[in-house]
Amino acid sequence: MSALYTAVATATGDGRDGRSRSDDGLLDVDLAIPKEMGGAGGATNPEQLFAAGYAACFHSALKVVARRERATVSDSAVVAEVSLHPTPEGGFALTVALHAELGGVDQATADALVAAAHQVCPYSNATRGNVDVTVDATVA
Repeated sequence: MSALYTAVATATGDGRDGRSRSDDGLLDVDLAIPKEMGGAGGATNPEQLFAAGYAACFHSALKVVARRERATVSDSAVVAEVSLHPTPEGGFALTVALHAELGGVDQATADALVAAAHQVCPYSNATRGNVDVTVDATVA
């Protein structure tokens, strides 16, 4: 299968305290351990970057599904909450909660669109079976 697009980014520095940059320079961010984890904070972190990417990707999938279903969504947004948890083995795991907000549709339609988007979204497909992901819809 041929790739439609390949993103390339490089992280440097001391692991979670460092810098991440895409090969085209459009993404160039400092990284810092969050204060909540004992770090200095003041910069983004991998969980925020994952949350931003997943929210954007899921929102795009939601729009695709709405067009396919000919549902007229007047306003929409996706909030992604990515949490980092310690594992009993001494490692770490992620959980994700996706909250979609849709206008112009009833609750049943919103729920169906979000469920369908969860089947289409590349992030959802990549995490399925590996990361606990919950999705819900709120009608605005």
